[in-house]
Amino acid sequence: MKVYRGYVHQGNIVVFGHVLRRSALPRKKYRQNFWSNSFALLRLFMARPVAGMTVKVAGIEEDVRYITEKDGFFRLEWKPQKPLSPGWHSVKVELITANLGENDPITTGEGKVFQAHSTQYGFISDIDDTFLISHSANLRKRLLVLLTENAYSRDPFEDVVEHYQLLARSGTDEKAPNPFFFVSSSEWNLYDYILTFCERNGIPDGVFLLNQIKQLREVWKTGQNKHMTKFTRIVRILDAFPEMRFVLLGDDTQEDPNIYASLVQHFPRQIRCVYLRRVHQKNEGRTQGFVDQIIAAGVPCCYFRHSSEAIRHSAKIGLVEKADVRE
Repeated sequence: MKVYRGYVHQGNIVVFGHVLRRSALPRKKYRQNFWSNSFALLRLFMARPVAGMTVKVAGIEEDVRYITEKDGFFRLEWKPQKPLSPGWHSVKVELITANLGENDPITTGEGKVFQAHSTQYGFISDIDDTFLISHSANLRKRLLVLLTENAYSRDPFEDVVEHYQLLARSGTDEKAPNPFFFVSSSEWNLYDYILTFCERNGIPDGVFLLNQIKQLREVWKTGQNKHMTKFTRIVRILDAFPEMRFVLLGDDTQEDPNIYASLVQHFPRQIRCVYLRRVHQKNEGRTQGFVDQIIAAGVPCCYFRHSSEAIRHSAKIGLVEKADVRE
């Protein structure tokens, strides 16, 4: 039972996860060895999802259930009896039998849900080539990095962690950070991998919304399809927090510029700013067209090569305090 990080919106708790017959255990040792790194990565794609299983929320009076989908995915939503205080809260999900009288769960999984603080901004960020160097525009390089590196040896872009930490405190402070949502075309298979990388490198805590789980035979297509489902996942966040203004962060390797321009068109009042990392030279002309659309709609947009440029832009438009920005 995999229970991912969920969130609270308009008083409702949302939790999602997967039921898997087979799944890789969390990695405990990280060695810079080709074979151990390759095997650990391939194990993440050996998961066998289970459809048609009943899961329920444990420890609450209301009976909240969900039947797992074809890929083993489940999504539970309910309103707690008492509103949750801001911050992270633990939640337990049980896998039960079809027999309604069965009290002993087959297995359980634990996750966390985030009740956002009452802040002005929220941040929606891509992952690959936005803060994690991934070579998404080149499938061969992307696979090589995934197979030869691990969550401890991978690198973030220079100054990107500082930028994200500044944004987490934008208009607030460390005790009440702004919420982050990481929406990516990477699959749920890579959840623990990405989470470990973020925790190790100081990326602000957030909720992850990844792509449909893949099987081992599909590993060569990792991160390469269903980009437009990202639009739908981001729309759900915007709808869930209608009073919050959001900053979108992405890159030019795939479809972020197109998706973000469409979001600005549909939600101009909710989008505070857009950041696009300049990574793939062949896409610069096409991306600039989307940047011009975003700016024409009245939303600031920074198309940058280095995160230091993005930090200066954030200070210029008042998104972060100039006093917090180092020379």
